[in-house]
Amino acid sequence: MLRLVKTSMDQEAKVIDFLKEWRERGETIVPNAVDRDASDFASYVKQIRDKELRVNNVSWVPSTTYWLTDGEELLGAANIRHELNDNLINFGGHIGYGIKPSARGRGLATKQLELALEKAKELGIERALITCDRTNVASRQVILNNGGVPDTPFMEGSGKVVERFWIELKG
Repeated sequence: MLRLVKTSMDQEAKVIDFLKEWRERGETIVPNAVDRDASDFASYVKQIRDKELRVNNVSWVPSTTYWLTDGEELLGAANIRHELNDNLINFGGHIGYGIKPSARGRGLATKQLELALEKAKELGIERALITCDRTNVASRQVILNNGGVPDTPFMEGSGKVVERFWIELKG
C-alpha cells in the first residue's frame, strides 16, 4: 500500500540510497527540498522538518516534505508549499514531486500527486498550483490525471517554458 510519510531518523539508509540513485544517474533530484547532504542525518532531518515551521527560513514559504513508500523502500518524494510567493506562482507551485529513476513508469507519480493533494487539502489549500517544464511530458500527464486545468504558461528568462495547472481541492 502506497502512502506518504514524513522524514524521520529511522529512514537514514533509505534516504541515502534514494539520493545516491539520482546522483549516480546524473539527474537533478526532485523535489529539490530533499537534495541535501545527508551525511549528518540528524541535521538533514532537522532541516527538512524545520521548513514546516519556517524556522531559519524567513525568505521562503513553509513547506512539508513527504516520502512515497510502499512500506519497504522510498519510491519518491513530494514537497508541499503551504502558500505561494511571487516565484512559486510562476515556477514551483504548491507541490513539487519526483519518483526515483528505478521506480518510474509504473504510475507511481500519479498516485503520489493524488496523495500529496490530499495533504495539501488538509493544510487548508483549496486550489493547488502545480507546474512542470513544457518538455516534461510525463509530469504534464500526471498533473492532468489528477484534474489539472491548464493556466497561462510562464516563460523564464532563459526561454524555458513552464506549464502551470490548477487543481481544485474543495469538497
